[in-house]
Amino acid sequence: MSSSSSSPPPPAAPPPPPGLLHVVIFPFMAKGHIIPLVNLARLLFLHRNNITVTIFTTQANSAFIRRSLCDTKASIVDLTFPKFTHPDIPQGIESADKLPSPSLFFAFANKTKLLQPEFERVVESLHPDVSCIISDVFFPWSLESASKLSIPRYEFNACSNFTVTIYHILANQDFPVDSNDELFTLAPNFPNIKLTKNDLEPEITDPQPGETTDLFTDIFKATSKTDGIISNSFYELESEFEDYLNREKSPPKVWSVGPLCLAAAAKVANLDEHKKKSSWINWLDEMLDADKPVLYVAFGSLAEITIEQFRELAIGLENSGEHFLWVLRLSSGDDEFMSEFEERVKGRGLLVKNQWVDQLEILRHDSVEGFMSHCGWNSMLESICESVPLLGFPITADQYWNARMVEEYYGIGVKVVTKNGSVRGFFSSECIAKKVKELMNIESEKGKEIRKSVKNLSEKARNAMEEGGSSWHALETLIDQIIWGKKKK
Repeated sequence: MSSSSSSPPPPAAPPPPPGLLHVVIFPFMAKGHIIPLVNLARLLFLHRNNITVTIFTTQANSAFIRRSLCDTKASIVDLTFPKFTHPDIPQGIESADKLPSPSLFFAFANKTKLLQPEFERVVESLHPDVSCIISDVFFPWSLESASKLSIPRYEFNACSNFTVTIYHILANQDFPVDSNDELFTLAPNFPNIKLTKNDLEPEITDPQPGETTDLFTDIFKATSKTDGIISNSFYELESEFEDYLNREKSPPKVWSVGPLCLAAAAKVANLDEHKKKSSWINWLDEMLDADKPVLYVAFGSLAEITIEQFRELAIGLENSGEHFLWVLRLSSGDDEFMSEFEERVKGRGLLVKNQWVDQLEILRHDSVEGFMSHCGWNSMLESICESVPLLGFPITADQYWNARMVEEYYGIGVKVVTKNGSVRGFFSSECIAKKVKELMNIESEKGKEIRKSVKNLSEKARNAMEEGGSSWHALETLIDQIIWGKKKK
């Protein structure tokens, strides 16, 4: 048949029968990975009535997921966390959040491969038949499982599309600079974005043999063969990076379906309206009544700060003169110093020690006018969604370039730097106090501009998640692709 001949269009596909779509979701065992995928499960139910969602986890993580999805019809499968011998990881730890040190993260992640046999047995036994597996990027072995069972596997990446872009570009070119703090561009693709070697982790700049490099190698291989990447982002925030990835990495296609924290926001409003207020929310209410803007300070559940840096941070907050709410993990070695510090800042500083807090609830409080954050991707998105400007205090991984993007690309905050201007190293109390004042100066020209920018992004984020928005459309299209098994383009 010649190319000029025509044929009638194929008939429209009938609507899928009830129960056709069965999605398995397997988040990595850490709160920052579990929460967005729990929110994705909630979102799937909002998009389709005829859907079955099964979430895999381990016994120690099950209760949190069950509570989070108690008002949905999600099924939870508890796998038995494998016993393994490691000199620094006590038996019984089933979450990266509870590791004695974040330096053990990669050892912990590598051992999750021991879950593979039981995972495969249970997935194969599920009814209705599984339509796809959505598994965390730190489970590269799940691609092998999906292949064995002839099930499409979509990878969930808890970082930004910009992060994936950096990995893709730098994996295919030599570094244009030698020194750690010399700026270079990601040209020719992104000539307006400048980074330094110190923005990047050693695994990128100087990979060495070992379990960390081995895991990254496994991840890169699995990512290149996965059926798609599900991203907790939205097109309006990262359009040029998503366009680049979908132009250069085909397959897999990137599907931006976030910010997923907005799927949880409706749940909080509907279910927790009459919940008893926590002591810190009561304190924020008092600050609001007194017309005292508050800086929220938190560094996630995996961050590890040296004692020296920890104390310098406390002194910087004290010397800033600003009001602050600091959620922190406190070790026994810090008790005396922190007791004295707490007494000195009493009335304008509140410390919440060793407790899990609802970060969204804090960020949406009307008294909170700034967020000092490690700039983990989840925290960045939550801050954007609640229109709270950021003070970047990066500690590890992608946080260094996230903090740089906060100030230099998005214009939604500021970041701390060392005395020589580096993003990595020891941040002095003088710099911390200065940056806190800068962020919390609401009436300054910069303060007004930062708040205008973050409010604009917040509106775009919410529009993206509403029916007809970019993220809403991306998830609809992805679901249709899974149902009909269409090839990605």
